[in-house]
Amino acid sequence: MKIAIIGTGNIGGAVAKGLLKDHFAAQNLIIVDLNLSVLEEFKSLNNSLNTTTDAVWATSQADMVILAVKPWLVDTLLSQIQSSLTKDKIFVCIAAGVDFSMIKKHVNNGMPIFRVMPNTAMVIGESMTLISSEDATKDQENFVVELFNKLGKAVIIPEKMMGAATSVASCGIAYALRYLRAATEGAVELGFRADEAQQIVAQTMKGAAELILKNPESHAEVEIDKVCTPGGWTIKGLNEMEANGFSNAVIKGLKANN
Repeated sequence: MKIAIIGTGNIGGAVAKGLLKDHFAAQNLIIVDLNLSVLEEFKSLNNSLNTTTDAVWATSQADMVILAVKPWLVDTLLSQIQSSLTKDKIFVCIAAGVDFSMIKKHVNNGMPIFRVMPNTAMVIGESMTLISSEDATKDQENFVVELFNKLGKAVIIPEKMMGAATSVASCGIAYALRYLRAATEGAVELGFRADEAQQIVAQTMKGAAELILKNPESHAEVEIDKVCTPGGWTIKGLNEMEANGFSNAVIKGLKANN
């Protein structure tokens, strides 16, 4: 399986580096970018990598094409490579808001296509990636899911849920970090140094997430109840946050673009 990655910004670059880290054969990876210094950087990672500025050639050589560019560039690039997008290939688009109807204007009928919505934690192999497919077999779906599982956790969802996925998982990184920043500022006011505060809050957030991820049968409220002793500090703090609209603000933020 030869994979061409067109666009090596934060996400495309993370996919390429994640595959290499997972021992994907470098000679089967084609990196496409117009910036020669970027291509040189990738070549320095592994000299067996194929690097090029020619997206059309890369598409013709690949079994899977991953388009990881800004949404406003998708239409232009699809127009350039569409003659090489044959039905025997798999096409993956990583661009917010680019739906199947737009992609299908440029690809052969019946070509397996995927929309993929990761988040920036992909650069450390911890992305939550949501995937939708059209005209793909179950084996092809499994292959794409396993590919992105190498960069975190990936699941298949209906395309109609992609907007919600963007809010919850992709934008969600920023929302979680805004809590981290706010809690860090509060910890500084309580007397910690800024660097200490950030580490304390970040590790606490990581621990809270792992309590759920490692115990999927559990529930956030169950874990909260374990901390909330009657008349204790935790419940007083939670009630004060709720009085100031904490949960409502989070829900409204998630729904703002849907």
